[in-house]
Amino acid sequence: MHIDRRAFLATLGSATVVEAMSSEARADALEHYMIAQLDKPAAPAAQPLQMRRGTGALFGGPSPSGQRPELTALATMPERPTLVDFIRLRGTPGIGNHILQSASDALKKGEPEETVLACLLHDFVLNLMKPDHGWWGAQMMEPYVSEKVSWAIRHHQALRFYPDPSVGYEYPELYVRIFGKDYVPAPYIKASYESARKHKWYMDARMITVHDLYAFEPGMKVSIDPFMDIIGRNFRQPKEGLGFDGSPVAHMWRTLNYPDNPL
Repeated sequence: MHIDRRAFLATLGSATVVEAMSSEARADALEHYMIAQLDKPAAPAAQPLQMRRGTGALFGGPSPSGQRPELTALATMPERPTLVDFIRLRGTPGIGNHILQSASDALKKGEPEETVLACLLHDFVLNLMKPDHGWWGAQMMEPYVSEKVSWAIRHHQALRFYPDPSVGYEYPELYVRIFGKDYVPAPYIKASYESARKHKWYMDARMITVHDLYAFEPGMKVSIDPFMDIIGRNFRQPKEGLGFDGSPVAHMWRTLNYPDNPL
């Protein structure tokens, strides 16, 4: 994807604001800017909304790149919502398109089902929460996936800043062009990478970053249908529905289900 450096930096604000941002914040801003380019203008709602009360992309708050999605009335969720319902009905088009492209690339290249699922889920939490999305995303999925999948989601955030030539993952050229050659991740990101590098599941997290690189194609639409069986075999769907099963993260799913609740 071609990135207009001037247009991207303009979304961040003044030069003073940009200089004050941490390297991690600027990297997140770039990823969200790229995701925003995948969004198509939504049809206006009969009664346009002004602002939801959350901060994630689904809620109308500004992303780290400064983009604000157009708010529209949301479809009613089923009584016992599934993961597929959330992906279809509670995600912005840009994020949904990105994770489907990522999972599709993994599927086409013959990755194991757990890797395909991790690619499908790795950025879904961006609809809810921006900072430290690897950690938040892993926590959100942890009760419903294998420990390996949640671990991979947690650590992909740090691994994206560090190359691994053994799998063809180089430091993204976009990072060099946007942030400069002296870009340095925050210390906790480096510590997470160094810990992950020694872990038995390192490659599972690394492959999320590999397939992430091929998931920003404007105009490319991917159906969720090819992933239905993989989800069925690898995602523990609670019979009560996500958000109503009493898990430690049920509130995160309910927040996406009811983004207009005042309290």
